Amino acid sequence: MRAFFVTRAKTNFHCARRYSRPVDKSTGLRFDQTVVSVGLYARRDYPDALRRIGYRDPKTGTALVFLTNNFTAPALTIAQLYHGRWQIELFFKWIKQHLRIKAFYGTSQNAVRTQIWSAVAVCLLVAILKKRLHLDSSLYTILQILSLTLFEKTPIRQALSQPPPASELPITQNHPCLQGF
Repeated sequence: MRAFFVTRAKTNFHCARRYSRPVDKSTGLRFDQTVVSVGLYARRDYPDALRRIGYRDPKTGTALVFLTNNFTAPALTIAQLYHGRWQIELFFKWIKQHLRIKAFYGTSQNAVRTQIWSAVAVCLLVAILKKRLHLDSSLYTILQILSLTLFEKTPIRQALSQPPPASELPITQNHPCLQGF
């Protein structure tokens, strides 16, 4: 079994076309070509032929060009694979921002997997909690409330449904860094 990749082509990618396949332009595809890179270093680093696929996203109108070493999958499938890959990247970006995975505690494959799966489990548990309790707050807000009330003996429904009492809010009126607020 051979691994394959799908990536976006840079705007300065120079190539020579060897072959063009017909495409159904109504699906958003613009072209499907077999190419070889013509740059000295690019040709040295990857001497094999590549498949270059042009696609215009029907929703946004954005023109994208993909490169892959997969010559057997349909061109539209390649575009959908890239879209799926991008959704996964956005998901992990959300996890990094909201679950505070700024760096991994271990560098082994098992340590990274354990931390990612833990973050995914927390994300899913909070999503289930939000749905079951019919909460209007965002997942981020719920995570923030849970992180602040983690070791308190407050019932979870009460912690998530009531704003903090005014006596617990920080007093910022006379704070030197926050003048005028």
